[in-house]
Amino acid sequence: MTTATDTPARHAAVRKVRLRGQRSPLASVALHLTLIVASVIAVFPVLWVLLTSLKPAKYATTTDFFRETTLVNYTNLIRDTEFLNWFANSVIISALSTVIGVFVAATTGYAVSRFRFPGKRGLMWTLLITQMFPVAVLIVPIYNIMSTLGLLNQPTGLVITYLTISVPFCAWMMKGFFDTIPREIDESGEVDGLTPFGTFFRLILPLAKPGLAVTAFYSFITAWGEVAYASAFLVGDENLTLAGGLQKFVNQYGAQWGPMTAASVLIAIPAALVFLFAQKHLVTGISAGAVKG
Repeated sequence: MTTATDTPARHAAVRKVRLRGQRSPLASVALHLTLIVASVIAVFPVLWVLLTSLKPAKYATTTDFFRETTLVNYTNLIRDTEFLNWFANSVIISALSTVIGVFVAATTGYAVSRFRFPGKRGLMWTLLITQMFPVAVLIVPIYNIMSTLGLLNQPTGLVITYLTISVPFCAWMMKGFFDTIPREIDESGEVDGLTPFGTFFRLILPLAKPGLAVTAFYSFITAWGEVAYASAFLVGDENLTLAGGLQKFVNQYGAQWGPMTAASVLIAIPAALVFLFAQKHLVTGISAGAVKG
């Protein structure tokens, strides 16, 4: 039974608990200042590139951002260079890498998650170990393989190369994601007369949208922003991707900052659109894929 003397003590305890969860004015100010500084640091490079792309060449390395603002860098980039060809090549290669990468990673991850077969453990170790090798180590042997197959200076060769980068990581992540989906769903598909492929495509994939979004985003970014393989495997202005094309604006005597910053802004737009499309699934997909490795 509660007495009258217990009530003040209880209220005092509740007030102490509430005060513990509240920040002092000084701590609140420090937190907001930290967030503001971090936001400025994050946005500043992007804003600098954007404003530089709008300046004439004579002001490219100055801080006169709003002096003689012009779009001449963009018009010259599109009119006087092979930028549109580079852009089209990058879109084709990135789209193929994304579609094929999602399909292969999803089917591989599902097979490893659901079925037992000879070599399963070895396959899982292979998927993991391939992530340990840096690009500098792999570029020469992959170059030799593509040369032997006649795939140098071909989009197909670059797509295959990007798949070797993205698929192992994405398959491992998808395996972890499929582990979180109850096996009873597969069993219900079998009861309804679905084949393993039917169960996978009709029941499991709709539940795996977050994981598929992460896989698609990673595969796209890997192909869209990769430089080393694109520079080594492709030659000729009409065959280059955006990563290789940007190097045309840099030479031993200097850099053409106007066209290069304009190209950087245009290159960032597709990546930003893909991120906006996939962002609502990214956190869910990454966290779910990390639950069971």
